Amino acid sequence: MTLSRNSDNPIVARHDIPNIPPHLSDVSSVFNPGAVKFKDKYLLMLRVQNRGRETYLMMAESLDGVSFTMSNKTVHFDGIESVEETIYHIYDPRITQIDGKYYIVCAMDMDDGCHLGLARTTNFEQFDFMGVLSKKDSRNGVLFPEKVGGKYCMLLRPNEVRLVGGVISGDTIVLSTSDDLLNWGEEKPMASGRLHYWDERIGSGPPPVKTKQGWLHIYHGVAMHFASSNIYQAGAMLLDLDDPSIVKARSRYNILEPRKMYEMVGQVPNVVFPSGMIVENFDPNGFALPDSEVLLYYGAADSSVCLATTTIRELIESCQYV
Repeated sequence: MTLSRNSDNPIVARHDIPNIPPHLSDVSSVFNPGAVKFKDKYLLMLRVQNRGRETYLMMAESLDGVSFTMSNKTVHFDGIESVEETIYHIYDPRITQIDGKYYIVCAMDMDDGCHLGLARTTNFEQFDFMGVLSKKDSRNGVLFPEKVGGKYCMLLRPNEVRLVGGVISGDTIVLSTSDDLLNWGEEKPMASGRLHYWDERIGSGPPPVKTKQGWLHIYHGVAMHFASSNIYQAGAMLLDLDDPSIVKARSRYNILEPRKMYEMVGQVPNVVFPSGMIVENFDPNGFALPDSEVLLYYGAADSSVCLATTTIRELIESCQYV
């Protein structure tokens, strides 16, 4: 396998979350974190669910990327009160650094579906809400770390497919561009699910990483054709550096699938959901070094946070050129 699970998995579990009155006490789950390296510390922005299945975000920090200390408060986005519609849940944060600032794209459940919200921070203590990005039901929004062709770029997954049981999902990741990070233009299809295979429904994982072979992007795929369960797995693809809507290569096989008990049993069984990735080494031009260690943080069974490691080279080699 391309990825090696950390022997301490799960590295964050529900019993690690402190009690924070009045809403967080003996929480039900923690999963799907955003991840970033900031001032030589490894930071996670955790999705925490209380016993009412309400969702809160919480920071955690580490010196080694494995042993994390939880914050004693939840994350608040200053200015989010300006949104007129009711926001029921904010979750699944993806963190991207652009020009020295850190941007967080989150999913937000509202009356008319799920929308993408954007917040910004420079210190991971104060977070400013910038606005709602998506005009229609969408999830899995991730920003590129630099402009491409003079434009900000974002991958997202419109929710246009109603699954059995009434849940809205999607099977195509699209590329959208913007001049100001708030107003996003035409969505250009980038990759779709592959019927009958491991990734029939897909969505972006962590933000893309620039390599000399292309933008390296980790995504999740869902096998839908098993009668008893949907199986969430992880895969990789390489996107063209100048036009990220072009897929140059894509893994035929998954690079991580539920095999451990903590991935197969939980709030949602059979789930590995990649959402945060830290690449240790880049060259002076911002390209990830082939032998750089990669730390991939993922939600396991929608119940805990786990870590798997690999290298840029191994991830690229997992992709088959098309």
